[in-house]
Amino acid sequence: MQRIDIYPTHRYQNFLLRAGRPYPLGANFVPGGVNFAIFSRYAADCTLVLFEKGADQPFGRIPFPTEFRIGNVYAMVVFDLDYENIEYGYQFDGPNKPHEGHHFNKEQFLLDPYAKAISGRDLWGSPPKDSQFQHRGLLVYDDFDWVHDRMLGIPAEDLVIYEMHVRGFTRHPSSNVKYPGTFAAIREKIPYLKELGVNCVELMPIHEFDELHNTFVDPDTGEPLKNYWGYGTVGFFAPKAGYAATGRLGMQVDEFKALVKLLHQNGIEVILDVVFNHTAEGGNDDDHTFSFRGIDNKTYYMLRPDGRYYNFSGTGNTMNCNNPVVRNMVLDCLRYWVAEYHIDGFRFDLASILGRDTRGNPLSNPPLLEALAYDPVLGKTKLIAEAWDAGGLYQVGSFPAYGRWSEWNGQYRDTLRRFVTGDMGQVGALAECIQGSPHLYQERGPTASINFVTAHDGFTLADLFSYNEKHNWANGENNRDGHTPNHSWNCGWEGPTTDPEINALRRRLMKNTVAILMVSQGVPMILMGDEVGHTRQGNNNAYCQDNELSWFDWTQVETNSDIFRFFKNCIAFRKAHPVLRGRTHFRNEDYVGSGYADISWHGVEAWNADWSYHNRTLAFMLCGQHARQGTVQDDHIYVAMNMHWESHQFELPNLPDKRRWRVAANTGMASPQDIHEPGQEMLLAEQESFLVGARSVVILVGR
Repeated sequence: MQRIDIYPTHRYQNFLLRAGRPYPLGANFVPGGVNFAIFSRYAADCTLVLFEKGADQPFGRIPFPTEFRIGNVYAMVVFDLDYENIEYGYQFDGPNKPHEGHHFNKEQFLLDPYAKAISGRDLWGSPPKDSQFQHRGLLVYDDFDWVHDRMLGIPAEDLVIYEMHVRGFTRHPSSNVKYPGTFAAIREKIPYLKELGVNCVELMPIHEFDELHNTFVDPDTGEPLKNYWGYGTVGFFAPKAGYAATGRLGMQVDEFKALVKLLHQNGIEVILDVVFNHTAEGGNDDDHTFSFRGIDNKTYYMLRPDGRYYNFSGTGNTMNCNNPVVRNMVLDCLRYWVAEYHIDGFRFDLASILGRDTRGNPLSNPPLLEALAYDPVLGKTKLIAEAWDAGGLYQVGSFPAYGRWSEWNGQYRDTLRRFVTGDMGQVGALAECIQGSPHLYQERGPTASINFVTAHDGFTLADLFSYNEKHNWANGENNRDGHTPNHSWNCGWEGPTTDPEINALRRRLMKNTVAILMVSQGVPMILMGDEVGHTRQGNNNAYCQDNELSWFDWTQVETNSDIFRFFKNCIAFRKAHPVLRGRTHFRNEDYVGSGYADISWHGVEAWNADWSYHNRTLAFMLCGQHARQGTVQDDHIYVAMNMHWESHQFELPNLPDKRRWRVAANTGMASPQDIHEPGQEMLLAEQESFLVGARSVVILVGR
């Protein structure tokens, strides 16, 4: 039997057409043609614009017949197109009344919000040859062979997340890869990630964005700065072509899928940093229009009564995420990335915006967040919120979670920074952080807490202990940008120094930080380059620095090998001990009959922690028989933290049976005595006490 829907019913010029299907939105192959479907509530007319690849001018403009509009969706099948040589977009006509929220311009070429691949930025940093038609949709074939690949499903408590920038990871000349700065190049560096021990990479935005969209210039050279980080999405469904070695061939989809597949084969999950809180179209004083604004401004953006944009993102506009149309687009987008790219999870930039209503008011039961939590396709996907926004909504510990969401724990970051730099009054708060922040996530468990000390936004770990103040002059904003409170300490000298004592102290503080991070309950995350002491020279907002300031310098793997070795063995230590990776919070009691509580607190005297305001020392012991709620046997672990400027003798708690204390790590010692591989810990001759050096952390294993 022959299908009758493969035949055209209409003709326009040389194009054969029939009414399309309103769903799915976007450009999708159907028998004999392509179904183009796009939403606009307020448009009067829509025209499909077709180009041959790379052509300056379109070869066809096809107005949607009135009968092809179903509700607010324009849907049309176009037959007999040269699918591999087509680029497309739309033009919309309608009211141009900005004070009412409408910005229609029938001459404006617009990108399909559902475009699965986008041309126009095929080579990183290359200016478009045509500013009028610069972002065009591409048709994408679903012919990638995943073989047996699937999402890995690593339990959250077992993750060690590595936040990285695709271009910055391999762009430095020292990377020695074939295609620097691309998805393909990361494949060559997977052995490095495995040696470090991370099992999850969190990729900073890889959705198509415009790296040239930045109005600031380098104050020294006068050269335009870039949008290097990529927090300004052009197309949510499309991988960035400029990150693909094959982008100029339109093969970015397959190249990124190949990377995901190979990472999975090596036991590494992929989390995408997604930016649904705003787009790259700018705000009230920016007429940069390429898609949403010209298609249906009033639906896609939060608008004030006078038609101006709300700005809860700090970038000029705010996506209207709880409008049902936008909400469905977000859901469709994430389902697509999970189903088609096998993505393991998402980190949502300024996620609190996703919980605001159309006027910006926080919702008690945000439909989008609830829908994401209960969506069947996303049922096994990790959902991580940056639980605040630029409008002052701060929800760390109170983000609507629906039993699914975890959060970047900003309180963990600030507390650990303040403790390690020697601030008083931090011991009590640190104890909460080490336990997975039960004061914030009592009902949600420790895996709700993504523990981190540094991220892309802010100082690197090396800079955290080298600078008291931000040094963002290279950003061209007279050092006004970036956060001022950093909870950092320069150790006595601002910036680089040849003073060996200061440099030794800085190294020790870095090691203290990662040591505490890796023995904390929750999910640890480290920033690309911290493991080799990368510095941005005090710039805490390097969003526009596409240069050595941001790029991973691979020579540092050798020159700072002691830091790398310490990171590597700290991660290995965490992975070797399930008692460090609990699924539930400690009870602070013995519920397995071992004679020890699951966690006990100590000071310089065993069993007697000092919680006073002026104290800078703390120790704790984990009973291995309580690992995973008593279902797994592990060693006892004792951690002593001394952030005082003098050494202190810590009395050690007694161990059961014939167990003996062994030294796993001691940041007061020089490398290689600062840390030992799991199983190679050094037996302590003195089992009664341990002298913990000034501003040092000691980790002991009892077995």
